[in-house]
Amino acid sequence: MSNALSRMLADRDWILADGATGTILFNMGLTSGDAPELWNVTEPDKIRALYRGSVDAGSDLFLTNSFGGNASRLKLHSAEKRARELSRISAELGREVADAAGRPVVVAGSVGPTGEIMAPLGELTHELAVEIFHEQAEGLKEGGADVLWCETISAPEEYAAAAEAFALADMPWCGTMSFDTAGRTMMGVTSAAMVSMVEKLKNPPLAYGANCGVGASDLLRTILGFAAQGSEIPIIAKGNAGIPKFHDGHIHYDGTPELMGQYAVLARDCGAKIIGGCCGTTPGHLVAMRAALEAQPQGPRPSLEAITAALGGFSSTSDGTDDATPAPRVNRRRSKG
Repeated sequence: MSNALSRMLADRDWILADGATGTILFNMGLTSGDAPELWNVTEPDKIRALYRGSVDAGSDLFLTNSFGGNASRLKLHSAEKRARELSRISAELGREVADAAGRPVVVAGSVGPTGEIMAPLGELTHELAVEIFHEQAEGLKEGGADVLWCETISAPEEYAAAAEAFALADMPWCGTMSFDTAGRTMMGVTSAAMVSMVEKLKNPPLAYGANCGVGASDLLRTILGFAAQGSEIPIIAKGNAGIPKFHDGHIHYDGTPELMGQYAVLARDCGAKIIGGCCGTTPGHLVAMRAALEAQPQGPRPSLEAITAALGGFSSTSDGTDDATPAPRVNRRRSKG
């Protein structure tokens, strides 16, 4: 399938993705508990500014403001009937910014988890999950997204439902999971298990990988786990800007632009081809990441010791591949970034 992202993947050694969404919107005045997706209608200039910040910082790809734009999430704000509309507008605004960039920039339609637990542990059936994801996918397609971008997924069943929904929408896609529980996702998926799952999908993604999670060190350990499996599908790394710390009533991330520049180079050397940031990552971080990637040539695959020396220690001793299997946690995250 020929599309903007597949062409870029074929032509480039690495692609710089964007940074945080929530961090930037909160800095613009978004209140905790509000739905960021409603700003696509009420504050379109701020959403354009969000996108433009990434593009001006050097991103080759940015995600739309639609992470929580599915009917299940929007139901919390009595806006479930607006899922397609809000996703469409998020992509339309993104299309405006990308088309004015003067260089190729990919608009990736962000699709977050439903927030529900899938059967048999929960009540969300495969069929309903596909319907929810399909509705949002059609909205993003109508708005002009180049590719769909499923992110922060924990359950393999939900990832597979998204893949099926995106096939129905006839859209290329990418998909990341969040490895935040001793090297595994919240529902127990390891890096090796994700690669096996991706390889078996009838509608595989253009690229797969990890986003959010704990710190940048942990995420890169997961990237090494992906690379060790030998898959030819490109890998995505979107790590948080350091570790979150609560200060003066707000969450702040301690990762400096310099640290994120080191992270970007290490991510590339670990095997990632699409490299970006997640929570806490600002345009200032992205500028440093692009500068580091352009200045430093490809290096050997780093050791775990090299990663921790540059970025700090891991949050757990386990990378998820041993027998210390954590019990699945059941909670509902509202947003990322």
